[in-house]
Amino acid sequence: MGKVIGYIRVSTDRQTTENQRLAVLEHCNRAGAQVDEWISVEASSRRTSTERRIDELLSRLSAGDQVVVSELSRLGRSIGQIAILVKELLHTGVRLLCIKEGIDLNDRPDIQAKVMVTMFSLFAEIERDLISERTKEGLARARAQGKLLGRPKGLGKSKLDSHEARIRELLELGVPKTRIAARFKTTPANLAHWLKRRRIK
Repeated sequence: MGKVIGYIRVSTDRQTTENQRLAVLEHCNRAGAQVDEWISVEASSRRTSTERRIDELLSRLSAGDQVVVSELSRLGRSIGQIAILVKELLHTGVRLLCIKEGIDLNDRPDIQAKVMVTMFSLFAEIERDLISERTKEGLARARAQGKLLGRPKGLGKSKLDSHEARIRELLELGVPKTRIAARFKTTPANLAHWLKRRRIK
């Protein structure tokens, strides 16, 4: 069995981390486990994944580890963002425990967990569609105002182009670029060059 990491996040200094810490400790005690490491942060869900220490959390994890949170909302600001993180954890072989919702997910989930992950993905897709629709409306307004849009010409094709949406999601989540490069079977240097050419931050 790998290590257990308790992740705690509060949005303001008016909130306390103690309730979340106590919930995680009580859950682990009932399960006969102990928390090996804590990641505690004061940051709004609107902050970047770096500021919310999500990227640090991912960098500490390996197959067989567990992440325990008091509730699912501690992990992200939207279903889409949470769905990306859940998929990343399962892909790595990490077990996720969300106490309030009674969620227990690992890389071999039961039928109930599979349904839950499917629902996450569905809601995330709906979210992306809504964002896409608003983006298209914004682009249409910009064109109507005569603004120049689109990527710079002469970029050339890359095998990464077909994965652009997924790469953007992983970057937003704070997944290290070395991990992203390995995921899409390219080198970190090639990924960096591709991001620069596409003006993706």
